This record gives sequence, C-alpha cells and structure tokens, in this order.
Amino acid sequence: MRSALAAGVVVAVASLLAGGVLLLTARWVLVNNVNAAATVRADQVSAALAAGDQSALQTALRAPDRTVTQVLDPAGRVIGASAAVAGEAPVSALRPRPGQRLRATEHLPGVDPPFRIIAVGVATPSGTRTALIAESMDSVDDATDAIIAAVLAGLPVLAVVVGVATFLFVGRTLRPVEAMSRQAATITARSLHTRLPVPFADDEIAALATTMNTMLDRIEAASAAQRRFVADASHELRSPLATIHANADLLVAADLPEAEAGPAGRIHTESRRMAKLVDDLLLLARVDDQALRIRHEDVDLDDLVYAQRDRVTLEQPQLLVEGRVEPVRVTGDPDQLHRVLRNLVDNAVRHARKTVTISVTTGDGGGEIVIGNDGPPIPAADRERIFDRFVRLDDSRSRTGGGAGLGLAIARDIVTAHGGTLTVDDLADGAAMRIRIPAKR
Repeated sequence: MRSALAAGVVVAVASLLAGGVLLLTARWVLVNNVNAAATVRADQVSAALAAGDQSALQTALRAPDRTVTQVLDPAGRVIGASAAVAGEAPVSALRPRPGQRLRATEHLPGVDPPFRIIAVGVATPSGTRTALIAESMDSVDDATDAIIAAVLAGLPVLAVVVGVATFLFVGRTLRPVEAMSRQAATITARSLHTRLPVPFADDEIAALATTMNTMLDRIEAASAAQRRFVADASHELRSPLATIHANADLLVAADLPEAEAGPAGRIHTESRRMAKLVDDLLLLARVDDQALRIRHEDVDLDDLVYAQRDRVTLEQPQLLVEGRVEPVRVTGDPDQLHRVLRNLVDNAVRHARKTVTISVTTGDGGGEIVIGNDGPPIPAADRERIFDRFVRLDDSRSRTGGGAGLGLAIARDIVTAHGGTLTVDDLADGAAMRIRIPAKR
C-alpha cells in the first residue's frame, strides 16, 4: 500500500511538472504563430502603402475573422480598415515613426480575448501612414484551457491507475515474501527442520530464501550438536555424581569432628544440587530431541498439593502455608506433575517473606493450581521471560539464591505437554503462578 501511494504521488507530481512544461511550450509556440501571422499581415499592408497600390491595399485589408487591420493618417484618423472594424475608432494608441515597429497585447472594446497588435510606421507619397494589425489571441487561450483541463482531468485517473497497478504488481511480487514470513514465524527451537518456501522465479527473493534456508541448516546442525553435548555430558555426569553423593551420605552419617562435619555437609548439599541440575538438563535434552512422553493416568491434584503443603510445613516451619484445596482429578503423568509442583513450590518458598499460597480448585473443565508468595512481584516485562532457560531475575548467583534457572522452563514444558497452561498472575503484592490442566487430554 505504501508503494502504491508513493507511486501515485510520484506520478501526480511528475504529471504536474510535465503538464506545466507542455503548457509553457505550447503557449510559446502559439504566441509565436500569432506574432508571425500579424507580422506577415503587417508586411503586406506596409508594402501596399509604400507603393501606393490601392488594389493591393484593399486585398491586404480583407483579413480573416481573427485579424483586424486599420490604416491611420498622421492625425490618427482611420482612413482604411477591415470589415470587422469599419467605422470604429483606432484599435490602439501606438504611433510608430516611419520605418519603426511597435508591439503590444491589448483588449479591443467589447471583445473578451486579448489581441496581439503590431503598429508599423510607413512613409508614403501622401505622408506618413500608420498600419495597425491586431491578431486575436483566442487560439492561444483556447489551447491553454484545453491543456489545463486535460491535465486536471487525466491526473487523478493516471495516479489511480498507476497506484492500483503498483499495488497489484508489488503485492504479487511480495507474495513469496509473505509466505516466507509466515513460515519463519512458525519456526522454533523445536522445529528447526522446517525450511522456507523457495519461489520458482530465479530472482533476489529466491536467493534470499535459499540463503535463509542455508542459515537454518547451520543453526539446526549447531543446535543438534549442542543438544547432543548436553545430553551426553549430563548422562556421563550421573554416575560420578551418584558416587560422590553416596560417599557424602556416609560422611554425614559418620560421627565426624566438627571441623570435618561442616565440609562434609556442604559436599552433601552441593552433590544433591548438582544431581538435580543434571536431571533437569537431561529432561530438557529429551524435550528438545523429541516430544515429552506423558503417561495417561488418573491423577488427584489435591493429593499432590497436600504432599507439597506438608513438605513446606516440615522444611520451612517459619512460613505460613495457606490456600484452598478442592478434590480435583485429571488425566496425566503423576511423576511429571509432581515435578512441576515441586519446582514451583521451591521457587515460591525461595522468594517468600512470611506466607506461601498453595491451592487447587476446579474450573473450566479441569483443575487450577495457584502457587504464590508474599515476596517481591514479578515485573510485567519479565512475566514471559522467566520461563526461558537459565533466566533468573535476581542478580545473586549464590548457592542460597536459587537454582540455575531451569525449573520454570521445565514446569512450562511439562504443563504444555499435558495440554495446559502455566502463567503468572497479575498481583500488586507478591507473585503467583497459575496452572490450568484440562480434566482429559
């Protein structure tokens, strides 16, 4: 549309300029023709007067309808005239000397279009005579009006035709670009195998599509290599981490002196944290490599919620746990849903001040779980970003500050695989995650 409007404006401006040049040129040519006709008539009358040939003079005075001719004596009286101005006063006050020519454009009495007047002074045996030749300018005015009318009438039509043609041709040219844009909008990290449609025409758009498909090939290869590395590294780390964690359990259970008990406890905590991170990475690698496999069993969400409430009460006695719990049964994977609730509850506990909310209710043909706290609210600009991997809103990277930023990403992947949604509630004080899971997937 912008191209069509721009083309219409350009054509309109160009047409105005061309029309102006045409008008000036045509008017200049027509005025020259009028001057030439008046000059020829003036030469005929001057020659007849100078020769004293009355017959030639009468012939010269018989002018066409658009030409007026008069002969004046030295006193300014009309002594000869064409039929159109017979008995009329002189048509001009120009009085040249013998051999001199004067030109002017004047209006004759009672006549609308102006006349181009040439006055010639002629020396004759009977004394000085003045020949006045007036050539009508109506042909110039008629041509000027016709050109202006043609430009004004044709300009809108030409602009509209060019605009519509540009809209159609540019739209047809950009149709492959629109198809590429729609296809590109569907490509995500899990559909890197998709390619953009390449137009049949061998033009710049086809070259662009080919280049972008080549880029997608490289991105897909790099992403596959990255997923393989994460999966292989996570898998290889599980065995040594299990050994470290088992030995850390033995050290913690042993009756060690206080100097050795502290480091042993930290090793035990860090090994557990590392094992959870490795499990998360393995899960994400499986999600990226193929769709997350979900079992279809009857799951009582209220049982999962009660288990998490009891866990928080036991592990965080300083926090108040509140929320409404209704019996809700859905179809899904109990282990994966348990993992979702654990991730979200751990996140809520981490940022809570005094209160944690864990509730489940029925709604919209399924279940709704709300997990929140009275901690700092989540800014509106970050309510989608927090579900990206390795994203943490807090600047702290200490061990007590939280995980690696994978919990929310994993939770959303699992909920999405169940056909549900995981969103952030808009709260003025605190933050809350809302899970919606349909009763049957």
